[in-house]
This record gives sequence, C-alpha cells and structure tokens, in this order.
Amino acid sequence: MYKLNAGFRWAPSTQAESKVIALTLPQKNSHSDIEKLEAQQVTTVAELPNSSEIDANKNVTKTSSEQQLEYLLSNLLKYGVLIASAVVLLGGILYLIHHGGEPAEYHFFRGEPLQFRSPVGVVQAVLSGSDAYGGLRLRGIIQLGLLLLIATPILRVIISLLAFLVQREFIYVIVTLLVLASLTYSLVGAYY
Repeated sequence: MYKLNAGFRWAPSTQAESKVIALTLPQKNSHSDIEKLEAQQVTTVAELPNSSEIDANKNVTKTSSEQQLEYLLSNLLKYGVLIASAVVLLGGILYLIHHGGEPAEYHFFRGEPLQFRSPVGVVQAVLSGSDAYGGLRLRGIIQLGLLLLIATPILRVIISLLAFLVQREFIYVIVTLLVLASLTYSLVGAYY
C-alpha cells in the first residue's frame, strides 16, 4: 500500500478511487410542531391530588393553605430558637453576675439537683424565690431555655400532624406519628 521513498516520505502506492453521490431527501416543515406548541400556551399541565398544580414550566405551585402552613412552621422554628437562645443567654448572664466570682469546688462530685430531672421541676425551680444551692433559680432559667429549644421541633411536628389530619393526608399522618413517637420515646425513655 505505501512505499518508502528515498527522502523518507511515505506515499501511497495506488490512487484511491472515490465517487460523489448526491442524495436529496424530502423536506419536512420542522417548525410546524414548535408553532403548534406555541399556539396552545398551556398554563396548567396537571393537577396533583392535594390541589397543587404544575404549570407549563414544570414548577409546582402551592395552594394558599400550604403556603400558610410553611410560613407558620418556619416562623415557629425561627422564633422558637431565638426565644430559647435569649432565655439561655439571660440565665447565663445572671448566673455569672451572681456566682461568677465564686471558686470552683471540684473536691466533691455533686450530681444534678432533683428539680432539673423533669420539665415540671425546671419550671418550679424558675418560679421558686430561693437562690440557694449555687443559684438554683438561675440555673433553672438556663435549663428552661434548653427545654424551650427541645420543645420547638416537637411543637413543629405536632402542628404538622394537625395540618395533615385536616388535609386528610393519611400517609403523612402515619409518618408524622412515627416521628412524634420516636421523639416522645427519646424524651420519656430516659426516665424509665
């Protein structure tokens, strides 16, 4: 096929024969389908079972009740965390003001007081007027802030459960009940 020339150039030994064939295909109007779609201007493609809609751009639009629920839940989480953080910060500042200069006593281990082992005890410690045993009331304020922080997502699950019951979304009700049961077990299981 190829020969070696004296100048070290490769050259084909035979000439390749080639033929040019021209084919003509029937023309089809390629713009007709696009023009038909543009003429239809579909605004709603499908309706979902929970009254949400999918528009022509495949975006899911939510009903006003779903938007209100999302707004309520987002505000609950946002303000719940802010309030809980403010309570913990207030309790920590007050505790440091009253007991920050005391020396730490690490000679004897003192466990958590009995009041802080239940939510009712924490509330009673906050409402008590005594400040004995190392600032029991002030430590109770810090513990109350932590309880508020824990209660915020639990309250969100409860509100979601009620909303799903109203909307009759029973699959979501079952899933939400399972989440609520696991949260309840994780809190109550520590006492038993």
